[in-house]
Amino acid sequence: MKYSIIVPVFNRPDEVDELLESLCSQTFKDFEVIIVEDGSQNPCKDVCDKYAGILALHYFFKSNSGPGQSRNYGAERASGEWLIVLDSDVVLPEDYLKHVDEELAAQTCDAWGGPDAAHPSFTPVQKAISYAMTSFFTTGGIRGGSSPLGGKKRGALDKFYPRSFNMGIRREVYQALGGFSKMRFGEDIDFSYRIVEAGHPTCLLPTAWVWHKRRTDLKKFFRQVYNSGIARINLTKRHPGTLKLVHLLPTVFTVGVIGLILISAVGRLLMYYVDNDRFRWLCILPWIPIVLYSALIFIDSAIRNRSLRVGLLSVPAAFTQLMGYGLGFIESWWKRCVRGKDEFQAFEKTFYK
Repeated sequence: MKYSIIVPVFNRPDEVDELLESLCSQTFKDFEVIIVEDGSQNPCKDVCDKYAGILALHYFFKSNSGPGQSRNYGAERASGEWLIVLDSDVVLPEDYLKHVDEELAAQTCDAWGGPDAAHPSFTPVQKAISYAMTSFFTTGGIRGGSSPLGGKKRGALDKFYPRSFNMGIRREVYQALGGFSKMRFGEDIDFSYRIVEAGHPTCLLPTAWVWHKRRTDLKKFFRQVYNSGIARINLTKRHPGTLKLVHLLPTVFTVGVIGLILISAVGRLLMYYVDNDRFRWLCILPWIPIVLYSALIFIDSAIRNRSLRVGLLSVPAAFTQLMGYGLGFIESWWKRCVRGKDEFQAFEKTFYK
């Protein structure tokens, strides 16, 4: 068996149905699929049974422990030379595995990642969220095909860090490194850091892209990026020296936006209590950079998506992406760096349930 595709699942049977349907259409056939149900109340067993005679499909149910440990559970039962980790909310183009196989034959690497895109059938909100996570203007470059962490397209990338929504690794390397850690957030980046730190070459496969649905509304999206901000401090504690300027930009943006709004609020108070005309500029001026940035997002997204509606929705999606991450980063910094709590004391609640 050449490839083992491992998918952790938690209460998403409809998504699994779409993913398995896309796997049935793959032009490259030497693969197996391992679905690991992570203690779901709404399991996908019936969905998997539909494809049992079509795909080399293995379904497992286990108690809830989060996606990282579920991937490890699947890896222990895999037989492929390569382990491919996918999120349950992705859909694969029919030549996905064909492109993976061609790219790996043309270069040497022990782990790889691929970019993602929005499918035409995605809702306007999903397209807006996809834009926010891939746009250069929101620090989302890695998912758009270039790494903000220094990765380049093709070839051996010393500092490219794959993400678990679309990630492959040689099985023996996975086993040697012990797979994903028990981190509550950011376990995929932690694993990628450990891969690179162990001296294994990694690469970005630009043609091995997937359609990635991500979250279906801005509230869920906020929680996702908030957790990512939390994870960044934990990752820095585990891997000193990995904190880069790009990781700080959402926090700078968040503090800047909050500061501008507060300045405007002070200006309004001064207009009301001191001098209406004298302090009018203090009320209006702070909103100019916010409006200009919003206009930039709207125009760029509307052009890229060919939709004014998606362009409009991309504005709150971009602010959610940046400020959600920034607020999570600030909370994590406060709890871990200022108050001195350890990784699990600081964040007792899990977002898996």
